[in-house]
Amino acid sequence: MFRTFAAPRLIATLLVLLFFAPAHPVVAHDIPSDATVQMFFKPAGNRLNILVRVPLKTMRDVNFPERAQGYLDFDHVDSALREAATLWVSDFIDVYEGGARLPKPRVAETRLSLESDPSFASYEQALAHVTGPKLTNGTSIVWDQLMLDVLFEYPIQSDSSSFSIHPGLDRLAARVVIALRFLPPGGAVRAFEFLGDPGLVRLDPRWFQASGQFVKLGFFHILDGTDHLLFLFCLVIPFRRFRALIPVVTSFTIAHSITLIASAYNLAPDAIWFPPLIETLIATSIVYMALENIVGGASVQRRWMITFGFGLVHGFGFSFALRQTMQFAGSHLLASLLSFNVGVELGQLLVLALMIPALEILFRRVVAERMGTIILSAIVAHTAWHWMTERYGVLRQYPMRWPSLDAASLAKDLRLLMLIVIAAGVVWLVFGLLWPRMLRAEDDPAARIR
Repeated sequence: MFRTFAAPRLIATLLVLLFFAPAHPVVAHDIPSDATVQMFFKPAGNRLNILVRVPLKTMRDVNFPERAQGYLDFDHVDSALREAATLWVSDFIDVYEGGARLPKPRVAETRLSLESDPSFASYEQALAHVTGPKLTNGTSIVWDQLMLDVLFEYPIQSDSSSFSIHPGLDRLAARVVIALRFLPPGGAVRAFEFLGDPGLVRLDPRWFQASGQFVKLGFFHILDGTDHLLFLFCLVIPFRRFRALIPVVTSFTIAHSITLIASAYNLAPDAIWFPPLIETLIATSIVYMALENIVGGASVQRRWMITFGFGLVHGFGFSFALRQTMQFAGSHLLASLLSFNVGVELGQLLVLALMIPALEILFRRVVAERMGTIILSAIVAHTAWHWMTERYGVLRQYPMRWPSLDAASLAKDLRLLMLIVIAAGVVWLVFGLLWPRMLRAEDDPAARIR
């Protein structure tokens, strides 16, 4: 009997002891919550130099030699630094010359720096620091309070080639910000900033490469923008014919193109209250359109003019989404902006192609057109009203002060106003005068006979 219950009792006792036993610390470095990586990318002759500064605390699974009291042993740390630079940095960076991937680089130099070291303010200072004197054991500091600076060297064919980089360093921390500066020969410094893994980045894209990327950005932006989709939905509900929607959608396109391009060329206000104001006005535009559908006062002539005004507001909203991505335009700013607008229009056409047949089926088989218009517009108005009140609450937190009326700001405002007036005149000329005459001539049998 004793033998029968001895084994289970022994196992249970061991499990209890293991459960309540104190946990021993695991010898491993925790993943940091935030890390900022600084990079310089400079091709020169047949060699590419990449300077990288990364917090040493992100180098996990590397044993750095220590002295008494846990201070880093600078005299015996070089091999560990080279191992860390390869294991955690260069192994996750892919560099391309043209379309060819470059071989893994040579670790030319490594240096340790204090977190307060200002050497990475410029490429020249960073290079002088990395190739300069090293810290010695006269500095008493623990390893995770230092920065690792590395000089990587890549063989290249020419410094005038087109270069791309995939900095897959998002493994270093939970949130990684990469600040990269590209220094082409004889050109100005081009700055990039990425959050996490940006994928393949062309540092000096051709115009068609930049345009293709921005067409894709515009297409998916309109599909991801719920507020823009609801605004478009309100436009479609009363007019479910493509011919009737042409002046409405075109006026919206022209309007948001103006303010988007103006923002990219720094003609828009730069006050901190401006983005929340625009977000509030976008929600207001949806509420207005939905209420107009409910009241039943929508007409093509009236709708395209109102849509033009609201399109100016939505264009500023598009510009906020493009702030972080304009760095990928290279030297093709205008082409990229126009390509983004092309992508937006392609996305709108896709949405219209799906909305119009869906609404036709709904109004024919499920609910009467007038009742369906009221129900759908009321749902949209309810949603947009909540957005408007929430965004207005954010807007109220920012003090709104009139900008100083100096010559520079006045000239900027006048240029923006001139663009808006000219565009409004063109839209009015086309859709206010010429378009109605074309439609009347098209519908007049006598005109067709003549």
